[in-house]
Amino acid sequence: MILLIIIGFLAGVVSGMGIGGGVILIPGLIIVVGMEQHSAQSICLLYFIPTAIVALIQHFKNKNIRTDLIIGLIPGGVIGAIIGSFVAINIESNNLKRYFGYFLLLMGILELNKARKLMHKK
Repeated sequence: MILLIIIGFLAGVVSGMGIGGGVILIPGLIIVVGMEQHSAQSICLLYFIPTAIVALIQHFKNKNIRTDLIIGLIPGGVIGAIIGSFVAINIESNNLKRYFGYFLLLMGILELNKARKLMHKK
């Protein structure tokens, strides 16, 4: 139980920063709990409802949210979530895990390249 609290805490900190705590939560559930990819991703979706609300309140208070962009982003996000959930439930768990790993690797490479470019500008 203490490991779940630690995983939840770390994922909450990362999600509160707006980075996406799923990169902590999903691998944590799979590695520590031994959960299947589909279940971990489903729990992740439920987990982020209350944590997103808390983070949103803080970001609204600090005026970090551009409400003019939200109207355009939400419809695309809802349509993408519907399509993504149908795709995910039809992919074998091992393949879904592999695709998620590729996604994390790609995001890491892109962030490293972005950081490298910022360092060279200084």
